[in-house]
Amino acid sequence: MKISSEVKDANIEETQSYRSIFKSTSLFGGVQVYNILLSIIKTKFIAVLLGTTGMGIMGLYQSTICLIQGFTNFGLEQSAVRDVSAANVSGCTEKITHIVAVIQKLVWITGLLGMLSMLVFASYWSKLTFGNNDYTIPFILLSIVLLLNQISAAQKVILQGMRKLSYLAKSSAIGATVGLIVSVPLYYWLGIKGIVPTLILTAFTTLLITWYYVSKVKVKKEKVTIKQAVVDGQVIMKMGATMALSNIMTMCISYLLRWFIRTQGGIDDVGLFAAGFTIINTYTGLVFTAMATDYYPRLAAVNKNIEKGNTIINHQIEIAILIVAPLIALCIVFMPLFVRLIYSEKFLDADLYIIWAAVGVLFKAISWSISYNFIARGDAKQFIKNEILAKFYEVPLQLLGFYFMGLEGLGIATLAYFLIYTIQLYIVGHKKFGFTFSKSFGKLFVPQLLLVIFALIIALVLKESLKTYFIGGIVAAFSVYFSLKGLDRRISLLSVLKSKILRQ
Repeated sequence: MKISSEVKDANIEETQSYRSIFKSTSLFGGVQVYNILLSIIKTKFIAVLLGTTGMGIMGLYQSTICLIQGFTNFGLEQSAVRDVSAANVSGCTEKITHIVAVIQKLVWITGLLGMLSMLVFASYWSKLTFGNNDYTIPFILLSIVLLLNQISAAQKVILQGMRKLSYLAKSSAIGATVGLIVSVPLYYWLGIKGIVPTLILTAFTTLLITWYYVSKVKVKKEKVTIKQAVVDGQVIMKMGATMALSNIMTMCISYLLRWFIRTQGGIDDVGLFAAGFTIINTYTGLVFTAMATDYYPRLAAVNKNIEKGNTIINHQIEIAILIVAPLIALCIVFMPLFVRLIYSEKFLDADLYIIWAAVGVLFKAISWSISYNFIARGDAKQFIKNEILAKFYEVPLQLLGFYFMGLEGLGIATLAYFLIYTIQLYIVGHKKFGFTFSKSFGKLFVPQLLLVIFALIIALVLKESLKTYFIGGIVAAFSVYFSLKGLDRRISLLSVLKSKILRQ
């Protein structure tokens, strides 16, 4: 009877784990879907009003901002969550008050550092990014965005660390709404000249919204000096600096890639790449954004228990695949329609890049889930080793891919990168903390991978046609069916939906 009871308890715990993942994904996934709908409307206006050239210029501005941000923010947005979460779990008001005060002081220091880095070297950034000094003034004006973004990041850290997920979700949704309201009139009125004021106003409104929701959290005020903040924030900054190094490498590669595309192709090609990159990282990436909010704190809470940690990783991988796979299949089959809907006919040349890269997202679901464990365990050295090794093959793959095959080659290179990176992380994870895939992983992953590959073949061979949409639609429907079946087995999805419908 005791063994039976333990098995029953284990099953209940497992179901609760799956449900926790799905619940957080649903909360932020719902917000992300709303944000995406607004983003589609916004992007449609941008595509029509600015064209591929405008998209290219905006992409270069944003990649420069992200690059400088990566060098100057010390990874506080990621590393500080752990400390706020730990203080919140302890229930000690003094700890919470102090850590929040330290973080708020640190982001002003790092934010000003970022702002000055763009302001002082504006002509340099213009020359490096665009090949001339014509964009010096825009870069001077955009420097304030770095300060505003960093302060906003601190507010999000506080909300996430204190588990105020509904506030975080609301701030994200309202921010997206305001972003749409602000940007469209400016692009209509000013055209390409509206890019800079739009980026500044969006950053400012985001700050106001996050500030409002943080003010609703009952945290006492504490004054700390700059010296005290630096001393007490050493652990945060040390871990953050390691994580920032990874972000810096990513931003450098993003910047280098856009620069390479501009020099080998042109600004229009940068615009096409930016459009495709947005679809891959924003629309199919909504799952990762949604899951990250809850996944990291849960994994960090059991960082001393290897067995529990590995179980959580496997659960995360399974839920991620079940959600992502159907999205990828649909994305591949109906991509020409999506591109027309989101952008315009001019952006169809990005189609092949997107569908190849989309397949890689299925492998990203695995590597992303494993990589978080290195952060949760505080193994900063191994985390950065993983990232450095990955960049050694990511950069050549992407540059060579674009050089020889244009945007399609870049898509193939992205797929190859995610595949190799997943294998790399599995090997390291197995060696470091004995990670192995669960027994149900193969039964789940292989059918979905085959369906995604089948959808890719249909899209490549049949091109855009009614036959593609019909046959590919059937393949995507099978992927949806397998996912719903898998979710029902893990969280009793149908029972949950029925109970909610009956309540109403």
